[in-house]
Amino acid sequence: MFEQYKGLRRELYVLFIGRIMTNLGSMIWPMLTLILNKKIGLNASQVASCLLVFSLISLPVSLLGGKLTDRLNKRNIIVVCDSVSVICFLICGFIPISMTSVILFAVAGLFQTVEWPAYDALIADFTLPSDRQRAYSLSYLGANLGLVLSPTIGGLLFNDYLNVAFIINGLAIFLSTCLIFFLIKDVSREESEEDINEYENELDNDTNALGYIFGSRVLVVYLIALTLYQIVYSPYSFLMPLEMGNAYGDQGSVLFGTLNSVNCLTVVLLTGFLTRVLSRVMETGKLLIGISSVLAGLIIFRVFLNHPAAIYIAIIIFTVGEIVTVLGSSPFISKRIPSNYRGRITSIMNVFTNVAISLFTKVFGFVYDRNGSLSAWILAYVIGILGIIAILYLKVIDRKDYPALYK
Repeated sequence: MFEQYKGLRRELYVLFIGRIMTNLGSMIWPMLTLILNKKIGLNASQVASCLLVFSLISLPVSLLGGKLTDRLNKRNIIVVCDSVSVICFLICGFIPISMTSVILFAVAGLFQTVEWPAYDALIADFTLPSDRQRAYSLSYLGANLGLVLSPTIGGLLFNDYLNVAFIINGLAIFLSTCLIFFLIKDVSREESEEDINEYENELDNDTNALGYIFGSRVLVVYLIALTLYQIVYSPYSFLMPLEMGNAYGDQGSVLFGTLNSVNCLTVVLLTGFLTRVLSRVMETGKLLIGISSVLAGLIIFRVFLNHPAAIYIAIIIFTVGEIVTVLGSSPFISKRIPSNYRGRITSIMNVFTNVAISLFTKVFGFVYDRNGSLSAWILAYVIGILGIIAILYLKVIDRKDYPALYK
């Protein structure tokens, strides 16, 4: 299964190792809801409001990241943004846990938001269209190799040594930044006359990126489907930790940390296998399998919440859906947009999805506090069903509008 990753461009392996090292220290993000709830003392609605404010601030930052990606050196963007994040994390490690820590953590997150379009565009630039799925699969695998142990360690450190987790985060990102700075010099786009995708041809930079998206019914429906998927995925970082805390008390953070580790271990064990097995399935088919599996995992989690063995099975099914969606979504969009618009179009789509996630996180929190957890989960299930319907329609129109990709 791992032989399928041979023969890719050297820079992709550098990004792969960098992702591993960065995510070895990613102990804080999965715990953000618990930090706001248990350490700061906010209720579910207040936690949702904080997440909403952060997401709203990140919107113009994401657009800035996309514009910078299409106009500046992508590698330098990553190095500068990571450096700021390192400083913020290290400061958090040496001050008491408070809203100041959360604000610094948010600043670090904003700079990482700026760099993500550059990361994504670099992977596409470093690969031919026929290698795109393997490249994104490798990057995703690297991210989760680093995450296998970090959530569990974060859960163990949460109660008494949370500051240590911040320091580990900062040092890990610092090592990753050094690796990218010293080993990635060539950022030229990979091209071959034998592997040409006409839909990736460059456009005049004066073309409006938003207008380009809404001028394509496939991109509009894809954006709707992606947004619905992200909304139905969001309970993983909001409703799940709240439920774990309510059901298991002080042990909830530890158990939720182990769920994160099972999630990442499943990615490590199954990404290569699923990449090979689904190599002949079109991106829209992967998206359909992905959202259906995520929805099934959420249903099993809520129904069998008080049975630890069952919730681990639920997270495995959920993770299979996550893997397959990644294998479908990143190649889908990179093959259907001009290469010099990847940063802007990716960031615009991130803005739409983040706005929806933020609003629905607030809705989930309101429903959770007012009508109970079951109502919030039912709302998530309905959104998942709508997402499945959107992808089924996407499958039909994509074949009509991008026929060259189906030859």
